[in-house]
Amino acid sequence: MNADFTRADRIRGLDVSEIVQISEQAAALRAAGRDVVSLSTGEPDFPTPDHVIEAAHQAALQGQTRYTANSGTPALRAAIAAQAGVTADKVIVSTGAKQVIANAMLATLNPGDEVVMPAPFWTSYADIVRMAGGRPVVVPCPMETGFKLSPDALQAAITPRTRWLLLNSPSNPSGAVYSSAELRALAGVLASQPQVWVLSDEIYRHLSFVPFTPVTKAAPDLRDRTLTVDGVSKAYAMTGWRIGWGIGPNALIGAMGTVQGQVTSGASSVSQAAALAALTCDQSLLTTRREAWQARRDRVVAALNAMPGIDCPAPDGAFYVFPRITAAMAATGHPTDADFCRWLLHDHGVALVPGRAFGLPGHLRLSFAYSDADLTRGLSRLAAALETR
Repeated sequence: MNADFTRADRIRGLDVSEIVQISEQAAALRAAGRDVVSLSTGEPDFPTPDHVIEAAHQAALQGQTRYTANSGTPALRAAIAAQAGVTADKVIVSTGAKQVIANAMLATLNPGDEVVMPAPFWTSYADIVRMAGGRPVVVPCPMETGFKLSPDALQAAITPRTRWLLLNSPSNPSGAVYSSAELRALAGVLASQPQVWVLSDEIYRHLSFVPFTPVTKAAPDLRDRTLTVDGVSKAYAMTGWRIGWGIGPNALIGAMGTVQGQVTSGASSVSQAAALAALTCDQSLLTTRREAWQARRDRVVAALNAMPGIDCPAPDGAFYVFPRITAAMAATGHPTDADFCRWLLHDHGVALVPGRAFGLPGHLRLSFAYSDADLTRGLSRLAAALETR
């Protein structure tokens, strides 16, 4: 067999995300008997709410275990639509928010089409675009800009081949949240670029510590060319249930449904019942959990800024910090952030993700979606590593 048979051109240069690689390395070290603290993944330590689990149980007992409609159950699509102020035909339910993004890119990109991506960005964005035949156009947005894209930078990045602007607010990994005014300013650039659509990843919207404004509310003129991506994974601690959704114009949602129908068809029926319960039952847990994460954020930011060589701004949302570590890298003799994080994992037993994985080297991502005990252990190990270099 030709060795290239197992490596199609569309996935050349792609690999499992660096986040997953680091998580697997940490697991392998633990299996070998090492004591490793992982602060590398974005998975809430809170449990899935009891009433959500009970709803799934009842759905299974009642026989809701068959195929659903390709784009989602009518009840779940209606609940999502009601929250967004749209009709249900503008909603597609998928097997996680990641599939929503992949559906959109596969449905709309032709070879060589461009997607503008402010960096830092979630690791999967660039690879999904490449797998769909597109070309990521990465625009660095350093800490001095609040990790946010400016109108001038957006204008400079757009070409006749640009098809999408990919925004993530609150952001993974930086926690940056675009204000309504900032979104309107970006929309002003797009007003004269009708070929450019907006993919607004709002999966962390309920984890914003400042007022949150959806793109479609800040810039209603862009509603007809905006795809909003959301899901239950983060806010409701339902990562393993694999339910996300997209909200957008009918033609786009239909095209995405065509892709989905040939890849997975409808998402899990029982998981959709669970997601419906999450959206329609008592929402007070969102406030309670957000307050807990905000307290963790404040503690983590203070601890990191007390360490030599680390500069950590307080994120406005999500459950990550993205400190600059260039001084710490220099002081410890590590030329890259990847080398620095590898040293921390293997020599000090703490797993973190280098900034290069998110398109902005010289930083690292630390997730505070972990328990207070894990945060204490991880921060202590990082501080000890920097003090004993």
